[in-house]
Amino acid sequence: MRRFFVCAAACLVALCMAGCADKDNKEVAAPKSAAKVEKTQKSAKAPAPKGKKKTLLMPNASGLPYEMLVVMGDDQWERPLGRAVYNVLDTDVPGLPQSERSFRITRVAPSGFNSNMFRIMRNVIKVDIQNIYTQPKLKFARNVYAYPQMVMTLQAPDEASLAKYVEDNAQSILDFFTKAEMNREIENLREEHNLEVSRLAKEILDVDVWVPWTVNKFKQGKDFLWASTNTGKKDMSIVLYSYPYTDKNTFTLEYFLNKRDSVMKVNIPGAFEGSYMSTQRDFVYVEDATVQGKYAQVARGLWRVKGDRMGGPFVSHSRVDEVNGRVIVAEAFIYAPESLKRDLMRRMEAALYTLQLPQADKVNSLAYDLEEIVIEPEAK
Repeated sequence: MRRFFVCAAACLVALCMAGCADKDNKEVAAPKSAAKVEKTQKSAKAPAPKGKKKTLLMPNASGLPYEMLVVMGDDQWERPLGRAVYNVLDTDVPGLPQSERSFRITRVAPSGFNSNMFRIMRNVIKVDIQNIYTQPKLKFARNVYAYPQMVMTLQAPDEASLAKYVEDNAQSILDFFTKAEMNREIENLREEHNLEVSRLAKEILDVDVWVPWTVNKFKQGKDFLWASTNTGKKDMSIVLYSYPYTDKNTFTLEYFLNKRDSVMKVNIPGAFEGSYMSTQRDFVYVEDATVQGKYAQVARGLWRVKGDRMGGPFVSHSRVDEVNGRVIVAEAFIYAPESLKRDLMRRMEAALYTLQLPQADKVNSLAYDLEEIVIEPEAK
């Protein structure tokens, strides 16, 4: 990724010598490979949504992002129920070039969970098997023992029925905790994000987006913005661009691939002459989703630089700007050839959910498709 900006920076130097650069970093009629490095700016704290205030007396939740504590006995863990829970959490993250599990799993026996070291873990799955239940179900509660924390309890009259229930609802359980982690990242971005990216997004596309403050190198084009960390290793990038909305056929895989390749070829050149970012078309899939209450097309896959060996994963959200009759695409992509990519990718994916279209409501947390039931902490 560093080579992308080396090429772009060289173009900028040439432009400056010719006296064509815009000192205020506004769009210029120069080659679209021109890049501008801006001083990092952090945002003021954005207003938190209702119901998000921390309980002051609670300890901070422990554990790393995408770390899961399962509370289950030794024998139970080795039987079908334990295998079912393990298989859900051990699922590969979609869209990455190598196998990476969705969650890092730690298990503790119910007796050990009484220790404060375990009770304050950020993600917890507990099992409750009693004959008082007539059928398997799950319930969850936020911030039971710590903040921010999500505790899910799986309930059933017997192990066999609960094991089948977990298998049948594997994706829902996985999505639930993935959303919980992304909500935490959105809250982090609410607290601190790069103001300059927000300003440029507003100036170029009339939208807002929150990205980590380390994403502080920028390139502009016509209806296009690219922001990146540009560190050479573990690079995180976000791209915003738009095009007219015609009809529902706009949201097909073929249309997406053609549009993405055309935009990236113009705006993201490689280090060598004739090289540019493209899409590995055999490794892309799209799905319909709901983002901020409206339709979105979510695409995941792999990118590569044609004429070079660079590549990595990407995820994009394509949404309709109804006010202006256009499609806004927000894409995150990663370049980390020697590193695991799950946490980097998901951190930037969370930023996509903060995209605010003209006249859109302010960003709140991702919606859960489950009814929240308060679970009172057990007496010590």
